[in-house]
Amino acid sequence: MYRILIVEDDPGIAGEIERLAQTWGLQARTVRDFSDVMAEFAAWQPHLVLLDIGLPCFDGYHWCGEIRKVSKAPILFLSCAGDNLNIVMAMHLGADDFIVKPFDAQVLVAKMQALLRRSYDYDLAAASALYAHRGALLDADADSLRFDGKTVALTKNESRILRCLLENKGKTVSREQLMERLWKTEQFIDENTLTVNVNRLRKKLDAVGLADFITTVFGVGYQIK
Repeated sequence: MYRILIVEDDPGIAGEIERLAQTWGLQARTVRDFSDVMAEFAAWQPHLVLLDIGLPCFDGYHWCGEIRKVSKAPILFLSCAGDNLNIVMAMHLGADDFIVKPFDAQVLVAKMQALLRRSYDYDLAAASALYAHRGALLDADADSLRFDGKTVALTKNESRILRCLLENKGKTVSREQLMERLWKTEQFIDENTLTVNVNRLRKKLDAVGLADFITTVFGVGYQIK
């Protein structure tokens, strides 16, 4: 089932789109925290984003640009500001289509279905492996971390370690679990090698302002709180 992320701060419009999407066999979720849309994008990993221009904190143009840095998921702008300038701006930033409010429900469904067909040809395996926490965004497919406008390249092992910790946020991951995760790469990882990888990863996190992102649980392993 296709997943739709609705970035719309009008609860009436968002609720109607959710109901409409579900009627047509689509899963839909509306963003709740407009200060960190990327965290909800990463958690939901949508196949399609419906994006308003006028939003709290940052406008739709900002989030369109942020999404395009990590994903090729189609973006459909929904806005009452349907003049040529806004439409051209949206397309330049990577939007795939634009619909003007108020819109006809059948037209919206037709546009969503067309974008999904063009983008996936009904292949649901196109989502990226994205993980967000404290404003940081890990793209595990690209082995890179973004935070505060900076992008950090990670080694495969660093990326796997961070991904494992982010998948278990709030829980302690033992050193044995991490080594088992890295062992699956068919590369031998011993205790010292794991320590070196974690320390190198921490230095990269510190360098972009993510100090103490990874906590050591002495005698056990590591944790991201």
